[in-house]
Amino acid sequence: MKASVIVLVALAATTLMRRRSAAVRHWVLSAAIVCAAATPLLELVVPSWHIAFGSAPPVHERDVAGPRAAASQRAAPTSLAAVQPEPPRPHRDALSDAIATARLTNLLTATWIAGISISIGLLVVGLGRLAWLASRSRRLVTGQWIEMAEEISRRYGIARAVRLLQSDHPSLLVTWGLLRPRIILPRAACDWPADRIRIVLSHELAHIERGDWLVQMMAELLRSVYWFNPLLWIAGTRLRQESEHACDDAVLNLGVDGSEYAGHLLDLARSAIRHRARWSPDLPAAAIARPSRLERRVIAMLNARLNRTPLSRSARFMALIAVLAVTIPIAGFGQTSFVTFSGSVVDPNGRIVPGVTLVLSDMPRDAKREVRTDSGGRFEFVGVPAGDYALEVSFAGFMPVRENVALAAPRVQRDYSLEVGTLQETLTIVGGGDPPSSSRPTTRANTRYQPAQAEYDPCSASLVGGCIRPPTKIADFKPEYPQHLSDAKVGGVVLLIGRIGADGSMIRVQLADPADPINPALAQAAIAAVNQWQFTPTQLGGVPIEVDMKVTVNFVIRQ
Repeated sequence: MKASVIVLVALAATTLMRRRSAAVRHWVLSAAIVCAAATPLLELVVPSWHIAFGSAPPVHERDVAGPRAAASQRAAPTSLAAVQPEPPRPHRDALSDAIATARLTNLLTATWIAGISISIGLLVVGLGRLAWLASRSRRLVTGQWIEMAEEISRRYGIARAVRLLQSDHPSLLVTWGLLRPRIILPRAACDWPADRIRIVLSHELAHIERGDWLVQMMAELLRSVYWFNPLLWIAGTRLRQESEHACDDAVLNLGVDGSEYAGHLLDLARSAIRHRARWSPDLPAAAIARPSRLERRVIAMLNARLNRTPLSRSARFMALIAVLAVTIPIAGFGQTSFVTFSGSVVDPNGRIVPGVTLVLSDMPRDAKREVRTDSGGRFEFVGVPAGDYALEVSFAGFMPVRENVALAAPRVQRDYSLEVGTLQETLTIVGGGDPPSSSRPTTRANTRYQPAQAEYDPCSASLVGGCIRPPTKIADFKPEYPQHLSDAKVGGVVLLIGRIGADGSMIRVQLADPADPINPALAQAAIAAVNQWQFTPTQLGGVPIEVDMKVTVNFVIRQ
């Protein structure tokens, strides 16, 4: 987890910075908390980088409706298969694993959300209690507290108005708020001596000047999201401790004697301990006299050699640059957004086609993912790293669909329509011998297909698409080798394209390449023969359709 790495680096850095002031350590931790919280946003803009450990092995994805299938490259079909597609049978082991994984994922997700809800709920309750205490407190507008607060605010450079509230609680002393900061004082605060008032205000106003409450709230929110991460709990505790030490240093830098400060702090802590049953330690606000870690604070106050240098602008800037220098590479490392690529496949009649193979290839990484459409003709690639891929959609009897797809958005939806494949036939006509007899049909000559004579087509009863009944040739004519070319021993290869019409007759027969330099007489002989061919109609789902055909005629001379 990238947030953990950022926080861990900051914790290690502050441990090594023991000779620096608490203000510097607190700023480093604060910057790390902010950067850790902003990591998901930084991942959207920071360039990705990786460490290569050799080539990645091919990745195969399980079929959405059946067992794993090996990736394959299919060429264009040379014949049409009259096979009615059936939904692939589910693989029991794969299905069981998928169900178990889904249940575990749902359980972990529910646990994580429950933890977030509880953590944020406690934070909201604490803020609500602060608001309730403030509403029941009396605002101080005159007197010694107000005069000293204005004086110390000027020394700290605080321009915002700070509200001083006096509650009925015997020991509660907390500070919170950003735009309208508040300090809640205990019931006996007005009876305190001037020295204690000055010390307390100097400490609490230092929190306001430094913006500690906002940083602490960000740490609490981050910890609520990553409540299961002990590093965030440690960082939150360290952040609060360094905040108190930094404010103690600010008070001492105003000229307050360390032993005097420690004496007042101990008195406040004793009062807090006496009323601990009525004081909530979970209030999301800074408190000067929390009993925990009090010993270290007193020792620090009495240590005259301790570094108490305030945080300068240059030190603030350098620390921020250092934290960003760590955060940005971490945010970009291994950064991969995942995409769900889904859609459906239909035949030319618009009917769904189950069992279609789709292969998604990432050539630079030598990775392939393969799925098949389910019984509803739908496919889905889950958890695909964003990037550019080559997609191939293939199914027996249909032309393969090949295209490049760019997967960037979290969900990509795309539907595909298959086209019926192309028939191919190759003939060899031999010349150089006796003149051939006139062309005769090898089957029923010049017999035209009559629809009424059609046999039962099982594809017509299919509930899904992709069911093809291939054509059968019922009239076949061989091209005649032109005699003058045969005598001159001139041969060649004629490449023709045409279509078998819905009634089974040949239409639009022509040269595949009009610029082909083949002898025109050979081309005319081939076209004349192929134009006389007759087939039973090609049927898709019981509906007659036209289908393309390629014919190769080799005119060769007998040796």
